[in-house]
Amino acid sequence: MVEIISNLINNEYWATLIMSLIPLIELKGAIVFGRGVGLEFFTSLALAYVGSTIVFIPIYFLLKPLLKLLKKIKFISGIAEKAEHYCKVTADSALEKQKANGKAGKFSETRLKQFGVYVFVAIPLPMTGIWMGTAIAAFLDLKFKDVILPATLGNLTAGIIIAVLTEICATIWTIAVLDYILYVLFALAIVMLIIMIIKVALSKPKKDVK
Repeated sequence: MVEIISNLINNEYWATLIMSLIPLIELKGAIVFGRGVGLEFFTSLALAYVGSTIVFIPIYFLLKPLLKLLKKIKFISGIAEKAEHYCKVTADSALEKQKANGKAGKFSETRLKQFGVYVFVAIPLPMTGIWMGTAIAAFLDLKFKDVILPATLGNLTAGIIIAVLTEICATIWTIAVLDYILYVLFALAIVMLIIMIIKVALSKPKKDVK
């Protein structure tokens, strides 16, 4: 897979950067790819981090307006409503987890929401990256200035974790094993995407969801 993508774009630096912009692949897949094509530790981390972090800006500003627009289109309005409902439920769940952990009395509501976004983005698992993390921030009604720090720091935390784990795998085995790891990441991402689609399809949004 590494060789196929590298040959397609024909530039390891641009390939790593572009891959980090793509949902599901994002930071995690881009770091593994970058090391797989021979980029240095900090180079692959930096390119993947910059690319994946940039996308949170358009996601934050465009997600809600886009869903609002799609809800006006008759044949896809139902899907848009369910997708919006799923994002809202996920956002509420992230906030409730922080309250359940006993942080409600220690932080203001805004700080609690920020911490929830940070934790969600920082955990390097499929479907917990900057894309979904920013969606959560938007549906928690955080202002843009309040999203910048948790999104960027969360993504950096996840990036460092993945970069270190990638380096360990490459050291224990060989750099070639990263190609197989990339396949595994893709497979996990697809499975999680399917699960998310099923959840969205089965969800029953309330009529007052905005």
